[in-house]
Amino acid sequence: MDSPTIPFEGIARDFKGRLPFYRHDWLGETSIKILAPTTCIFFASALPVIAFGEQLSRDTDGSLSTVETLISTSICGIIFSIFGGQPLLILGVAEPTIIMYTYLYNISKKNDKVGKELFLAWAAWVCIWTSLFLFLLAIFNACNLISRFTRLAGELFGMLISVLFMQQAVEGLLDEFRAPHGREHKERGDDFLMIYVNGLLALVFSFGVLFTSLKSIKARSWQYGTGWFRSFIADYGVPFMIVVWTALSYAVPSRLSSDIPRRLDIPSPWDSASQSHWTVFKDMPKVPIVYILAASIPAVMIAGLYFFDHSVASQMAQQQEFNLKKPSAFHYDLFLLGFTTLICGLLGLPPCNGVLPQAPMHTKSLAVLRRQLIRKKMIAKAKECIQQDASNTELYQNLKDAFLETEPVPNVMSFLFSQEAAVSRELRGLKEAIMNHNGYVKKIDPAKQIDAHLPIRVSEQRWSNLLQSLLVGLAVGAIPIIKKIPTSVLWGYFAFMSLDSLPGNQFWERLPLLFVTPSRRYKVFEGNHASFVESVPFKYIMTFTVFQLVYFLFCFGVTWIPIVGILFPLPFIFLIPIREYLLPKLFPSEYLQELDAAEYEEVIAVPHMSMNARDKRSISINDCLAEYQEMVLSPMPSIPATEPEPIDVIDDGDRTLYDGEVFDAMTTRRGELKHRSMSFRRFRGNSFTRYE
Repeated sequence: MDSPTIPFEGIARDFKGRLPFYRHDWLGETSIKILAPTTCIFFASALPVIAFGEQLSRDTDGSLSTVETLISTSICGIIFSIFGGQPLLILGVAEPTIIMYTYLYNISKKNDKVGKELFLAWAAWVCIWTSLFLFLLAIFNACNLISRFTRLAGELFGMLISVLFMQQAVEGLLDEFRAPHGREHKERGDDFLMIYVNGLLALVFSFGVLFTSLKSIKARSWQYGTGWFRSFIADYGVPFMIVVWTALSYAVPSRLSSDIPRRLDIPSPWDSASQSHWTVFKDMPKVPIVYILAASIPAVMIAGLYFFDHSVASQMAQQQEFNLKKPSAFHYDLFLLGFTTLICGLLGLPPCNGVLPQAPMHTKSLAVLRRQLIRKKMIAKAKECIQQDASNTELYQNLKDAFLETEPVPNVMSFLFSQEAAVSRELRGLKEAIMNHNGYVKKIDPAKQIDAHLPIRVSEQRWSNLLQSLLVGLAVGAIPIIKKIPTSVLWGYFAFMSLDSLPGNQFWERLPLLFVTPSRRYKVFEGNHASFVESVPFKYIMTFTVFQLVYFLFCFGVTWIPIVGILFPLPFIFLIPIREYLLPKLFPSEYLQELDAAEYEEVIAVPHMSMNARDKRSISINDCLAEYQEMVLSPMPSIPATEPEPIDVIDDGDRTLYDGEVFDAMTTRRGELKHRSMSFRRFRGNSFTRYE
């Protein structure tokens, strides 16, 4: 289908495309099992919002706090779960919003005509301008341009956010060695010792949270514990570690001051300080007209930032490899984002946008859930066929019918025929595996064949997003408990978010190559590596990486410039003409396409095998699931054809935990699905040749 060109065409097309599926979004995927991914994504959403709220409170001298970030995330999430075109998209108050609001506050504080008192009122005008620009972007089909933001821009932006996370963690830790805000000139004689002790404890708690959190997210690959235990730690380990280290903070000696360690200073939701922003619209007329017009300048930056960040998050949640069956709605969702930005501004709340990695994490968790449900239904159907001694053809047809029953079906007959044809193509591998078994169907192990050939499906519904948004809103009532978290625990969590977002960023993964000498480059091929390492000469890899590094340092430097720092999204917009017109003159097109590829392709190293030169095969997630099954699950006993006997198809409930482990291995930390391939073209016998 051609891209929309007429104003409102994209919005109308998105609305018409999603409308037939709206009823199925609510009624087609109702199951109590939806609570598991809901709880997982709730913690993944709430923890960053709490951390950003503390950062925002410090940067705005308490004008905004965790209360506002939680309420904003909840309101925007509820609106998008009910009215959004893509309900899998998770919204939240993100680091770019915190940065922009910090700049707005600093500008307000330095101008007497606005000041701290009218900061939220002026921010509301900025949100009004921002929503207007988002409306215009959606109306004039600006989402057609999102493909021009290539991996180059996405990885630079992701690296900038990672560094800003780490910067906040370091600044917070250094602050623990200083007197609390407001008490700089009120120290007692022994306060120096107390401050020093507080700083040392902060180091212990922050590094404790960082280390244990990084370990817990890899729990699915542990060799210890049951599958259920490993899965639980992988999904809920980070919030659990925050609880553990918060509990340990109460084990400090009682002789120390009750202020050690320092804890979050969050106003109660019922305090007057937390309720004043609800009437911020009353102060908006007090803002001078010059500043109302000037609010359009930061609004342009925020609108461009949201357009980029929100669209990328939506793309990541709807990657082609997830095999989503319902259409996207980029234009409509951008238009709706304008409304949520307007609502947040009038309520004195920081606005939200689509966030990474929560959006693709949500889709991935629902993919594992959907695989459980489909597999259970198909195996039950296989049991019936085995008991009835059905033919191979009947077995396949029954499995196909069971699979089709799980598909979303709008009331469009043309869609029904195209859907069945698409499913037939996707189940071709399963059909061939079943038809290759001549004779009794009892000789077939349906569980093994289903695991090996079951296509990826996602439970596309609105309940999980709605429920997690409601839980985020209810978390406001838990502020008295949240206030017990030490600030140093949050600094450790900021450092964790920084380091956790780096794997999968090819810019970050290329940086170590700058320090690899030519004589040791063959070592790169002995481990898993990006495909461009084999196809692009190292001199071009180095040049491209140095360019990214210089450009990143420039973007990071802009954030340090007072007032001008509010323009930090501008360099990312300039990357469009740089990528289209400058870089093609510096790099051969085939190499540039590899270095700035739209997909993350990883080559698996097998250093002890040899194959024909230039032999390369693609490995899908289903291939990995099948391979993992061969390694981990016990094979079913074979049945002699001469004495057919019924067998029980064992439905191992722990099987889905292996699926989750493979999904973890096949996705980057930002939620991008890897395209894996196996290449041996650099082997000579059982060793590598050096790549000069």
